[in-house]
Amino acid sequence: MKAGILLLVCFVALLWAVELVNWALDHRLNAYGILPRTQQGAWGIAFAPLLHGGASHLASNTLPLLILGGFVALRGARTLALASLVIIGLGGMGVWVAGRTALHVGASGLALGLFGYLLALGWHERSFAAIFAAIAAVALYGGMIFGVLPQGGFVSWESHLCGLLAGVVAGWCVRPGRG
Repeated sequence: MKAGILLLVCFVALLWAVELVNWALDHRLNAYGILPRTQQGAWGIAFAPLLHGGASHLASNTLPLLILGGFVALRGARTLALASLVIIGLGGMGVWVAGRTALHVGASGLALGLFGYLLALGWHERSFAAIFAAIAAVALYGGMIFGVLPQGGFVSWESHLCGLLAGVVAGWCVRPGRG
């Protein structure tokens, strides 16, 4: 459990360190986000969650990552790492394949993925702890679900939707008894 929390805190610290470097470079690193259906944009599947449009963008992702990720981290560092990798990989591929032609950056897809993971885990595992975490996630961040709907502006609803769906897949794959 301690290792999971430490991993989460280190990941969020990494996000802020990358944002600081990106800010110093006038956010030129954002060119390494997901640009759907392009060869260079495929690299963004790995890098997009680390990149943000500014400190306010990252700040809006930090608390959900810490709280939702904290629920997952209570299951250990391995579970947090595997669930996050599934969410980042599958969610990013979904954006790369189906996203609109725009640059997609930010960790909100991961946050929605962690939300989806907790809901799916509660459904599949049906333990008191998993159901409690799912209910707490809905009570605290249930409104995030509306982020999967198309919106105007620069919000990547595709990242939100693909992250949520990837989180549901991770909730089925990354759980006790699944090897």
